[in-house]
Amino acid sequence: MLTAKTRWDVKRPDKNKVDQLMKELDISPLVASLLVNRGIDTARAAAAFLYPEKQPFHDPFLLDDMHRAIERIQQAVRNEEHILVFGDYDADGVSSTTVMMSALSQIGAKADFYIPNRFTEGYGPNKNAFCLAKEKGVSLIITVDNGIAAVEEVALANELGMDVIITDHHEPGPTLPEALAIIHPKKPGSTYPFRDLAGVGVAFKLAHALLGEVPEHLLDIVAIGTIADLVPLTGENRLLAAKGIEQLRDTKRIGLRALLKQCGTNLSQVNEETVGFAIAPRINAVGRLGDAAPAVRLLMTEDEAEAHELAKKTEMLNRERQKLVNEMTEEAVAIIQEQFPPEKQHVLVVAKEGWNVGVIGIVASRLVEQFYRPTIVLSIDPEKGIAKGSARSIQGFDLFAHLSKCRDILPHFGGHPMAAGMTLSLEDVDELRERLNAFAKEALTEEDFIPITSIDAACSIDDITLGALEQIEKLSPFGTENPRPLILIEDASVQSMRRIGADQSHIKIVFEQDGATLECVGFGYGYLHDEIAPNAKVSIVGSLSVNEWNHLRKPQLMICDAAVREWQLFDIRGIQHVHSLFSLLPADRRRFIAFGQETIGALRLQSYREEIDVIEAIEEAKRLSLDGSYVVLLDLPPTLEMIKVLLSYSLPARIYALFYQRETHFFSTLPTRDHFKWFYAFLMKRGTFHLEKYGDELARSRGWTKETIRFMVQVFLELQFVTVDNGIVSLVPNPKKRDLAESPTYRLKQAQLELENMLLYSSYEQLKRTFSEIKALRTYEEAKM
Repeated sequence: MLTAKTRWDVKRPDKNKVDQLMKELDISPLVASLLVNRGIDTARAAAAFLYPEKQPFHDPFLLDDMHRAIERIQQAVRNEEHILVFGDYDADGVSSTTVMMSALSQIGAKADFYIPNRFTEGYGPNKNAFCLAKEKGVSLIITVDNGIAAVEEVALANELGMDVIITDHHEPGPTLPEALAIIHPKKPGSTYPFRDLAGVGVAFKLAHALLGEVPEHLLDIVAIGTIADLVPLTGENRLLAAKGIEQLRDTKRIGLRALLKQCGTNLSQVNEETVGFAIAPRINAVGRLGDAAPAVRLLMTEDEAEAHELAKKTEMLNRERQKLVNEMTEEAVAIIQEQFPPEKQHVLVVAKEGWNVGVIGIVASRLVEQFYRPTIVLSIDPEKGIAKGSARSIQGFDLFAHLSKCRDILPHFGGHPMAAGMTLSLEDVDELRERLNAFAKEALTEEDFIPITSIDAACSIDDITLGALEQIEKLSPFGTENPRPLILIEDASVQSMRRIGADQSHIKIVFEQDGATLECVGFGYGYLHDEIAPNAKVSIVGSLSVNEWNHLRKPQLMICDAAVREWQLFDIRGIQHVHSLFSLLPADRRRFIAFGQETIGALRLQSYREEIDVIEAIEEAKRLSLDGSYVVLLDLPPTLEMIKVLLSYSLPARIYALFYQRETHFFSTLPTRDHFKWFYAFLMKRGTFHLEKYGDELARSRGWTKETIRFMVQVFLELQFVTVDNGIVSLVPNPKKRDLAESPTYRLKQAQLELENMLLYSSYEQLKRTFSEIKALRTYEEAKM
């Protein structure tokens, strides 16, 4: 047995809908299953999803207040008013600022941008910034990716004689700002066809309306903000991302080209993963560690030297951010393990002075990945007496709802079920930890602390073809609510398996199923080499891709989890250095079984002495419970019955068969009946025989060993065919006729030979069959009860 790292949630599609899509769209069963499982179950919806580039953009004037906003901006341009674009410091905010500035520049507006400092101003509009804008002659402020909660700040702008146009996508509160216009797809009463635009998507709609046509030249920037902000990549977002990625592959923006060069990325190979794991983190790094304005300049610059310098600085900041995150994560892990052991905490709340508030959200995510607990990471400001932090949750624990119960100690907080930000007094940190742990204790079960893997489809290896993989790529760009598909292959056999990588920490496995094979690679899964037995039936979960090597293209699966449902046998007979293997077995599951005390010393297992069960009687074997354990059989049992009883009363998950044997019987001679017949005739002829004096000579003459002769003498003695006196063997006159099997020594020798043949010198397949028959006996007995 091999236990999966996560709980598998396998989606099973409606077969009739799958068949219908296959028929109408001429697509593979695998792709049809993926579409149906994602709720795309009609030919029309599937065609729109598979070919997003053929879909039109929605009319921007369907957004409330769009006409009013355009009229005010056009008035400002005509009157040469000073416009301020008020942005945000993350990748969505930077992208939104770039899109808005580009559109305003294109129509000849006099515009500047302002992004608040994360550390000194925080998120969104603030009164000081608005007052400063007034001093600089600004008469129109356009917010991008923020502003929907700026009720007091907009009221101040109105008092100062400045108009405000809000473009945002965050959840509207109960009271909206009294702005000149609010462009927001989730605004109460809005009838816009798509509600889930990112901040940059809303800015793009304003640019579309302002320019009178779809600003396709801005789509490369729109794709960055849309993918980076983790909004659902469905509906209009899918169209924005797909077209934007296509434009990114041929972008003329010298800043982006310089940044991609720093990433070591080939422009032609840019995809959503490039944006999510290369471009966005670097743009985010600028605002996480300082002023985000250089990120906007990088995206907008037309100067080669400036582009190179800004890209270089961005790369440097990203490396600094990575180092900072790693250091803070290590510090947080140490605090958790020393002060708040995860096994005793349902929610982790960790705080330290001096932690950078710009990256604590990343650290919280890292801790959730490691400990799978709802986690809050707080940075302490001792001078102000406050702690500012970010929280990340797990499925089953609504973070926002539970934090809402703590409003009395959370003067500032916001977020949603899976993430939140907050500020609180230092003296309330312990109280917050206690409350959240109490809430989680009621809301979560032990199972909830096992991560869930959502599996899009189960298929056979035969279903995985190059054609199917090419069709799967039509589901891209992948992201939130449209993740890269995870596939489950059940009960595949291992054709070959080997560790790879400089440190052997990775693995390459070729699985076989009904004659079809699939190559699988697992980065960081090298341990599977010692966890999967040779003939195991393995269920494997991973994502599919095309592997190209020397102009050959073939399907490949990237492993993300694996399981073996049935018990496994690991043949370690003859292995010399067992200590290194034993140390790899989890201490809470391994069980060492010995059938003789001397085995412990012979194998030098004194350090494991407390873990070793020495079984010397059948009753002891009956009392031992090995259910679910990794059982190591250290030596041979005295009888096969002992093994039968041991395994008939328990169901181990694994059996490691070492079967150490100090003295082997298998290769010593078991005399045949002809041997005994000849020896008896020899004694009849001699009358008496001095075993000690002439035993060696007789053995040499017959090609036997002296032990063989001693064995026959002992058998004859037990059968009362002979007597032995001071080493002299004499025949008993007229003995009673008896069979050799009546001798205990003969039976024991025969049993020992059979036992060794069955357990020690059998093939792996024979040994597995022996154990399976024993375990099947228990299953049969249970079925009769």
